[in-house]
Amino acid sequence: MTERLILEFDGGSRGNPGPAGIGVVLRAQDGTPVYTLGRCIGRATNNVAEYSALITAMQKARALGADKITIRGDSELIIKQMRGEYRVRHPDMMRLHRQAQSLLREFADAKIEHNLRHKNELADKLVNLALDRKADVTDVDDAAGAAPPPLSPLDEPSPLSPRPGDRFACARCGCMIELKIPSTIRPHQLKPFLCQCGARMHGGGGD
Repeated sequence: MTERLILEFDGGSRGNPGPAGIGVVLRAQDGTPVYTLGRCIGRATNNVAEYSALITAMQKARALGADKITIRGDSELIIKQMRGEYRVRHPDMMRLHRQAQSLLREFADAKIEHNLRHKNELADKLVNLALDRKADVTDVDDAAGAAPPPLSPLDEPSPLSPRPGDRFACARCGCMIELKIPSTIRPHQLKPFLCQCGARMHGGGGD
Protein backbone atom coordinates (compact mmCIF):
# COMPACT_ATOMS: atom_id res chain seq x y z
CA MET A 1 0.00 0.00 0.00
CA THR A 2 1.52 3.31 -1.08
CA GLU A 3 -1.15 5.51 0.51
CA ARG A 4 -0.49 6.96 3.97
CA LEU A 5 -2.88 5.71 6.64
CA ILE A 6 -4.02 7.86 9.54
CA LEU A 7 -4.20 5.92 12.81
CA GLU A 8 -6.41 7.28 15.59
CA PHE A 9 -6.44 5.51 18.95
CA ASP A 10 -8.00 5.87 22.37
CA GLY A 11 -8.19 3.84 25.55
CA GLY A 12 -10.15 4.14 28.74
CA SER A 13 -10.71 2.47 32.09
CA ARG A 14 -13.76 2.73 34.31
CA GLY A 15 -12.05 2.79 37.68
CA ASN A 16 -8.41 3.23 36.67
CA PRO A 17 -7.70 0.40 37.11
CA GLY A 18 -11.00 -1.17 36.19
CA PRO A 19 -12.84 -2.57 33.18
CA ALA A 20 -10.92 -1.16 30.22
CA GLY A 21 -11.45 -0.81 26.50
CA ILE A 22 -9.73 0.40 23.37
CA GLY A 23 -10.87 2.30 20.29
CA VAL A 24 -9.06 2.16 16.96
CA VAL A 25 -9.79 4.07 13.74
CA LEU A 26 -7.76 3.71 10.54
CA ARG A 27 -8.45 6.36 7.91
CA ALA A 28 -7.42 6.76 4.30
CA GLN A 29 -5.55 9.93 3.37
CA ASP A 30 -8.82 11.67 2.54
CA GLY A 31 -10.14 10.95 6.05
CA THR A 32 -12.48 8.10 5.13
CA PRO A 33 -12.53 5.39 7.85
CA VAL A 34 -11.33 2.06 6.44
CA TYR A 35 -11.28 0.17 9.74
CA THR A 36 -12.89 0.73 13.14
CA LEU A 37 -12.71 -1.36 16.30
CA GLY A 38 -13.86 -1.08 19.88
CA ARG A 39 -12.78 -3.88 22.21
CA CYS A 40 -12.76 -4.74 25.91
CA ILE A 41 -9.33 -5.74 27.21
CA GLY A 42 -10.16 -6.74 30.78
CA ARG A 43 -8.98 -4.89 33.88
CA ALA A 44 -6.36 -2.22 33.21
CA THR A 45 -5.42 1.41 33.76
CA ASN A 46 -6.14 4.24 31.34
CA ASN A 47 -2.53 4.35 30.19
CA VAL A 48 -2.28 0.61 29.60
CA ALA A 49 -5.50 0.84 27.57
CA GLU A 50 -4.06 3.72 25.53
CA TYR A 51 -0.93 1.74 24.69
CA SER A 52 -2.99 -1.34 23.86
CA ALA A 53 -5.07 0.73 21.44
CA LEU A 54 -1.95 2.16 19.79
CA ILE A 55 -0.41 -1.29 19.39
CA THR A 56 -3.63 -2.71 17.94
CA ALA A 57 -3.83 0.18 15.46
CA MET A 58 -0.28 -0.38 14.22
CA GLN A 59 -0.78 -4.15 13.98
CA LYS A 60 -3.86 -3.63 11.82
CA ALA A 61 -2.06 -1.08 9.64
CA ARG A 62 0.72 -3.60 9.00
CA ALA A 63 -1.84 -6.28 8.21
CA LEU A 64 -3.32 -3.95 5.59
CA GLY A 65 0.13 -3.49 4.05
CA ALA A 66 0.62 0.12 5.09
CA ASP A 67 4.17 1.45 4.95
CA LYS A 68 3.48 5.10 5.78
CA ILE A 69 1.37 6.13 8.77
CA THR A 70 0.42 9.16 10.82
CA ILE A 71 -0.48 8.28 14.42
CA ARG A 72 -2.87 10.55 16.30
CA GLY A 73 -3.97 10.16 19.92
CA ASP A 74 -5.33 12.50 22.58
CA SER A 75 -3.11 11.15 25.38
CA GLU A 76 -0.26 13.65 25.73
CA LEU A 77 1.62 11.18 27.95
CA ILE A 78 1.60 8.35 25.41
CA ILE A 79 2.44 10.63 22.49
CA LYS A 80 5.39 12.22 24.29
CA GLN A 81 6.66 8.85 25.53
CA MET A 82 6.55 7.52 21.97
CA ARG A 83 8.48 10.59 20.78
CA GLY A 84 11.07 10.12 23.53
CA GLU A 85 10.13 13.37 25.25
CA TYR A 86 8.93 11.65 28.45
CA ARG A 87 10.53 8.75 30.28
CA VAL A 88 8.62 5.50 30.88
CA ARG A 89 8.88 4.35 34.47
CA HIS A 90 6.03 1.93 35.22
CA PRO A 91 6.90 -1.74 34.47
CA ASP A 92 3.61 -2.42 32.66
CA MET A 93 4.08 0.68 30.57
CA MET A 94 7.71 -0.17 29.77
CA ARG A 95 6.71 -3.52 28.27
CA LEU A 96 3.98 -1.96 26.13
CA HIS A 97 6.22 0.96 25.16
CA ARG A 98 8.90 -1.42 23.88
CA GLN A 99 6.30 -3.34 21.87
CA ALA A 100 4.90 -0.12 20.38
CA GLN A 101 8.38 1.16 19.48
CA SER A 102 9.23 -2.17 17.83
CA LEU A 103 6.07 -1.97 15.70
CA LEU A 104 6.77 1.66 14.85
CA ARG A 105 10.15 0.70 13.37
CA GLU A 106 8.42 -1.62 10.90
CA PHE A 107 7.07 1.38 8.98
CA ALA A 108 9.20 3.23 6.47
CA ASP A 109 7.62 6.56 7.42
CA ALA A 110 5.78 7.15 10.70
CA LYS A 111 4.64 10.46 12.18
CA ILE A 112 3.25 10.84 15.70
CA GLU A 113 0.90 13.74 16.43
CA HIS A 114 -1.11 14.85 19.44
CA ASN A 115 -4.81 14.82 18.58
CA LEU A 116 -7.13 17.15 20.47
CA ARG A 117 -9.87 15.27 22.30
CA HIS A 118 -12.72 16.69 20.22
CA LYS A 119 -10.95 15.38 17.09
CA ASN A 120 -10.70 11.89 18.57
CA GLU A 121 -14.41 11.40 19.12
CA LEU A 122 -14.85 8.30 16.97
CA ALA A 123 -12.12 6.33 18.77
CA ASP A 124 -13.53 7.48 22.13
CA LYS A 125 -17.02 6.40 21.11
CA LEU A 126 -15.72 2.94 20.17
CA VAL A 127 -14.13 2.56 23.62
CA ASN A 128 -17.36 3.35 25.41
CA LEU A 129 -19.55 1.24 23.15
CA ALA A 130 -17.31 -1.77 23.69
CA LEU A 131 -17.40 -1.26 27.47
CA ASP A 132 -21.16 -0.75 27.48
CA ARG A 133 -21.80 -3.89 25.41
CA LYS A 134 -18.88 -5.96 26.73
CA ALA A 135 -18.18 -7.06 23.16
CA ASP A 136 -16.24 -6.05 20.07
CA VAL A 137 -17.73 -3.15 18.10
CA THR A 138 -16.78 -2.74 14.45
CA ASP A 139 -19.50 -0.42 13.16
CA VAL A 140 -20.26 2.55 15.36
CA ASP A 141 -23.49 3.64 13.70
CA ASP A 142 -24.91 0.13 13.63
CA ALA A 143 -23.75 -0.81 17.12
CA ALA A 144 -24.95 2.42 18.65
CA GLY A 145 -28.40 1.83 17.25
CA ALA A 146 -28.33 5.17 15.50
CA ALA A 147 -31.74 6.68 15.04
CA PRO A 148 -33.06 7.12 11.49
CA PRO A 149 -33.01 10.61 9.98
CA PRO A 150 -35.66 12.85 11.56
CA LEU A 151 -38.99 13.10 9.81
CA SER A 152 -39.92 16.29 8.09
CA PRO A 153 -42.57 18.35 9.91
CA LEU A 154 -45.14 17.23 7.32
CA ASP A 155 -44.50 13.56 8.16
CA GLU A 156 -44.67 13.87 11.93
CA PRO A 157 -47.83 12.66 13.67
CA SER A 158 -50.11 15.20 15.33
CA PRO A 159 -49.13 15.79 18.96
CA LEU A 160 -51.34 14.31 21.67
CA SER A 161 -52.05 15.61 25.14
CA PRO A 162 -50.05 13.78 27.81
CA ARG A 163 -51.97 11.89 30.48
CA PRO A 164 -51.25 11.01 34.12
CA GLY A 165 -49.28 7.77 34.25
CA ASP A 166 -47.60 8.24 30.86
CA ARG A 167 -44.03 6.95 30.98
CA PHE A 168 -41.05 8.28 29.06
CA ALA A 169 -37.84 6.27 28.68
CA CYS A 170 -34.32 7.19 27.58
CA ALA A 171 -32.95 4.89 24.88
CA ARG A 172 -29.38 5.90 25.69
CA CYS A 173 -29.07 5.27 29.44
CA GLY A 174 -32.31 3.37 30.16
CA CYS A 175 -33.76 5.65 32.84
CA MET A 176 -37.52 6.31 32.96
CA ILE A 177 -39.88 8.97 34.28
CA GLU A 178 -43.61 8.79 34.99
CA LEU A 179 -45.86 11.79 34.46
CA LYS A 180 -47.95 12.65 37.53
CA ILE A 181 -49.55 15.98 36.60
CA PRO A 182 -49.79 16.85 32.88
CA SER A 183 -48.98 20.33 31.70
CA THR A 184 -51.83 22.61 30.68
CA ILE A 185 -49.82 23.83 27.66
CA ARG A 186 -51.34 22.89 24.31
CA PRO A 187 -49.86 19.69 22.82
CA HIS A 188 -48.27 21.38 19.82
CA GLN A 189 -46.44 23.77 22.18
CA LEU A 190 -44.93 21.05 24.37
CA LYS A 191 -41.27 20.18 24.06
CA PRO A 192 -39.97 16.61 24.45
CA PHE A 193 -38.55 15.48 27.77
CA LEU A 194 -34.76 15.43 27.84
CA CYS A 195 -32.86 12.95 29.99
CA GLN A 196 -30.00 14.13 32.21
CA CYS A 197 -27.64 12.47 29.72
CA GLY A 198 -28.95 14.82 27.04
CA ALA A 199 -30.94 12.29 24.98
CA ARG A 200 -34.58 12.75 24.03
CA MET A 201 -37.01 10.57 25.98
CA HIS A 202 -39.70 8.60 24.16
CA GLY A 203 -43.03 7.06 25.10
CA GLY A 204 -46.17 8.25 26.85
CA GLY A 205 -49.22 9.61 25.10
CA GLY A 206 -47.45 12.50 23.39
CA ASP A 207 -44.60 10.67 21.62
